[in-house]
Amino acid sequence: MKGGTIQISWHDGKPVLTLDFHPISGLLATAGADYDIKLWLLNSGQAEKKIPSVSYQSSLTYHGCAVNTIRFSRSGELLASGADGGELIIWKLHPSETNQSWKVHKSLSFHRKDVLDLQWSPDDAFLISGSVDNSCIIWDVNKDFPILLQGSVHQILDAHCHYVQGVAWDPLSKYVASLSSDRTCRIYVNKPQAKSKSGEKLNYVCQHVITKADQQRGDDTKTVKTHLFHDETLPSFFRRLSWSPDGSFLLVPSGSFKISPTSEAVNATYVFSRKDLSRPALQLPGANKPVVVVRFCPVAFKLRGSSSEEGGLFKLPYRIVFAIATLNSVYIYDTECVAPVAVLAGLHYAAITDITWSPTASYLALSSQDGYCTLVEFEDSELGEPVSISVGKKPVDGEERKHDLEKTDELMTEAIPDERSKQAESKQDEEKQKPLPSIITTEGEEKKQVMQKTDEVMTETRPEGEKQPLQSKVNTPVSSKPARRRITPMAIDP
Repeated sequence: MKGGTIQISWHDGKPVLTLDFHPISGLLATAGADYDIKLWLLNSGQAEKKIPSVSYQSSLTYHGCAVNTIRFSRSGELLASGADGGELIIWKLHPSETNQSWKVHKSLSFHRKDVLDLQWSPDDAFLISGSVDNSCIIWDVNKDFPILLQGSVHQILDAHCHYVQGVAWDPLSKYVASLSSDRTCRIYVNKPQAKSKSGEKLNYVCQHVITKADQQRGDDTKTVKTHLFHDETLPSFFRRLSWSPDGSFLLVPSGSFKISPTSEAVNATYVFSRKDLSRPALQLPGANKPVVVVRFCPVAFKLRGSSSEEGGLFKLPYRIVFAIATLNSVYIYDTECVAPVAVLAGLHYAAITDITWSPTASYLALSSQDGYCTLVEFEDSELGEPVSISVGKKPVDGEERKHDLEKTDELMTEAIPDERSKQAESKQDEEKQKPLPSIITTEGEEKKQVMQKTDEVMTETRPEGEKQPLQSKVNTPVSSKPARRRITPMAIDP
């Protein structure tokens, strides 16, 4: 694994706000505050044992404002871009014998303010977008208005009370999720309306609103509710959440969890199991800065057969790899290990804005407000042996391990479930589950990971005034040094 910040003029020195890999060609698309979308060809640095490099290919010019999010469709034929002022454009690929060009295909006009995040449906027929106007919109990309080739608004989800900074579409098409600076994560379930000539009509209804947890006040039997997410003062435009490629779990950033009402909040990423989306199954603690972006590797890998007593996050027949980006660092996890497999620190002078994986899992790229991007290249088979997964097949809930957020009985989220969900939750509340060992992280000149069997939640400790070099450090976890700071969770009776 080699990586570093590519010090070129990505977008005329202005902030790079988003990036994404083309799922077929592997071209890297970036966009930012210069209003343009640029395409780059990646050049491997393995032969010279150097960090990878990029070659400029072309620019897509149409937007009149800063571009906050870009995402390729799964087929690779379309590209969606969302910008300030509510601009949302669909670009279409026009291949030729000599080259490939992208042209404006449609303009999706309805958002009144900045579009911050978007995601394609699994069949590329729909698109969900989140905006500063506090709403999510599901667009029917294939349906046109006769004027200006505008896409059709299929459904508006406007229950949030503040900016919608992240959206995600379940790869099995049953759920969509949104994350807002109103400190709530909303899970919507598809309840199709009556069939028409074109089939069932998508209709997403809010099923859960995850916002607070019940905490016991000292020795008192009374409980108080504490927020699970950061408020609007989080210094980032984005809270990009993501589903795993097989749909088995949802990863939600911007967590702020308190062990007790009087303790300091711990920055965290929450993992939601598909079998119970009403509450986090576990948290990944340890970040010194808030988590702003999570992204899954599109490739699954063969199990390594680890003999660790702690086991992995989920009992899956394959390994799934994902990256978690804080404002200043990146943690790489896989589902067979509890601790991160790598930590990238000291990457940029300003906040990280987006991360993406190449279609072959050879590269991990991230963008920053400092105007630069970082590329990490993995050697052949470094992440493992690729295996195929059946996305269309519903995951078997019995194969997943039961997890806790400290203890499942301690966490009660405010949700709006239907009757069947309430019955299922009541049964799950009766079950007693063993807590998963927490991840302990320290950060100084080096980062080391320590796993302990006791229920301890650790946070990164890094001098606030320490400057970060542009050249990144890539460290793998080492369990040899005790943590500097410990927060011992308090057991709370259900």
